[in-house]
Formats: sequence, structure tokens, C-alpha cells
Amino acid sequence: MALTDEGIIEVPGLASRWVRLASGAKAHYVTSGDSGPAVLLLHGGLPGSSGTAGWRFMAPFLGANGFRVYAPDMPGYGLSDPSPEHRPKGLHTQVDFIHEFVTALCLDEFHIAGNSMGCMNSVNYVVAHPDKILSFALIAGDFGDVTEHLLPRPQGTFVPDYDGTPESMRKNMTAIIYRPEAISDDLVTMRVDASKRHAEGAPAYFTAMMEYVNGNMSDPNIAARLSTKGRFDKLTIPGVYLYGQDDVLCPVEWGHKQETAIPNVQFFFPAECGHQGQTDQPELFNQLFLEFFRDGKISRQTADAAGISKNRPELASIVEQV
Repeated sequence: MALTDEGIIEVPGLASRWVRLASGAKAHYVTSGDSGPAVLLLHGGLPGSSGTAGWRFMAPFLGANGFRVYAPDMPGYGLSDPSPEHRPKGLHTQVDFIHEFVTALCLDEFHIAGNSMGCMNSVNYVVAHPDKILSFALIAGDFGDVTEHLLPRPQGTFVPDYDGTPESMRKNMTAIIYRPEAISDDLVTMRVDASKRHAEGAPAYFTAMMEYVNGNMSDPNIAARLSTKGRFDKLTIPGVYLYGQDDVLCPVEWGHKQETAIPNVQFFFPAECGHQGQTDQPELFNQLFLEFFRDGKISRQTADAAGISKNRPELASIVEQV
């Protein structure tokens, strides 16, 4: 792989595109596939994240297997518009961006998936616009107040500490990605450059995101808007959730706690998988997402390989029974 003239990793089957949103923001995204149902993939929130960094293994696979895939760079990340007026102010403005983005691309209905911050953004978007969602797939994140708040972290878990250097970026990536060969020099360079592009607005947004995770948002109107309790847990939209057993950023115990509050979502706990599972186990995650989005059901073989939860009865509507 090598960086393109836009400064992103060149991935076969993945095209770089731009769209001007109604707000005036210039939005960047990567896309794959020419026909079929639409899939929206939302990346995580550590410094340097982007649609390319988060979904470079899955997006081309889904695009080659009958889907139109869109992975935008969220405000404050990647090649998104760095203008002060378009910086994210909290997760509520990320929801607004997603809606602007899918409206601009005429995506009336679509599957949605997200990892980490992207999981949170997916949950909040599904609650806000359930009429647009065909199904959802989530990876290692937070569900808001529908579950108990997950912080503080257990002793010994990894706490991101990024100082803007390539060495620091590689250290952070090594922690959240279980598969070391997935961390290339080009990936580190792309993420460092992206983090520098948005460095000025990052502290305020990170503070707002942590207020959400901690459940202590200062604005009660925003807190009400992002509340998921009695809303997300009542939805009947098909959903799956994958939580790596080796996640050092968000320990797997958090996934077990979340499972008790979300009865209508099928949980999986894959082995040899960290915080960015779609990068750690690309073949497994690609196959599971493909089956779920294509068939609405996951085969017995794939479900077992993905570590289907034994904590409660399987959802027969989502997993093939024998």
C-alpha cells in the first residue's frame, strides 16, 4: 500500500469521493460497489481515525459482494472539513452530520455499522431515524443511558495517550489492534497527518464525548436528545453486536454488562480480537456482516466462529438454528 495524493492509503476497490453538504461543509468519504443495498460504515474516535483507517478491509469486500458501501470521515477526523464552523461539538452534531450526509447521497434506507465512537453514533442515529435503518451491526462501543455507564475503567486497562508523534500513534494502534501486521507505516503516517489537521478542535470534542460516556452532560436538552433508555432497547430493527475478548480499551466485561440491557440484539464475543475487530479478524467480520446484511440471518458456522454469546438464549430470528 502507498498514500495517494490526498494522503490516504490506497486500497484496491475503494474510491475516494467528496460531497458538499447542505450546511456548506465539504465531506470526504470512501466508497465501494456500484449497485445493491446501501451500507453506511462509521469509524471510531481515537486521534487519526477515518473511514479508510477503520474500514479498509471490510468496505471493498462488501462492495464486491453486492452492496454500495459508504464510509465517511466524521467531523473532526480524516479529511473532513476543518473549518471552525464545521467542527463537532458533541455526539449530537455527529448525528446531524450523518443525516446531512445520507440525505446528500439520497440514501433513503440503509444498513448501518459502527466501531467504538462509530458504535455510539450508530446507536444514536438509529434512535433518531429508525425509519431509515434496515439493520445495524455494532462493534465495541457505548450504548448511552440504556445501560449503566461504563467508566471508570478497571485497573490495568489501556488509556490512550497521544502526543502527536508517529511513535505515540503506533503505540496507541498497537494497543487497540490485536493483529500487529495490520499496522503499517502508511497507516501511522495517514493517522498522524489527520490528527494534525484537526488538532485545534479535538480537545473540546473529546471532552463532550467523555461527558456522554460518563453520563454527566452539562446541557440537559442534549442529554434528553441522546437518551437511549426506553428507546433503543424497544426497537425491533434487527441488530448484532461484536465485542472482542481481547479489547484492552473497552474491556469485554463492559460488553457483558451491555448485553443484559439490550434484549433484541444478538451478541458475539470473538477470540483473538481487540477493540477494532474488523481489522483484527477481517475474514470473520466480513463474512458475518455479509450474511447479516444480505440474508438477515447468520449461518451456524459463522455464528460459532464469531463466539456467539452463551450468556442468554440465541435470537433464532438472527442466527441459524440446528
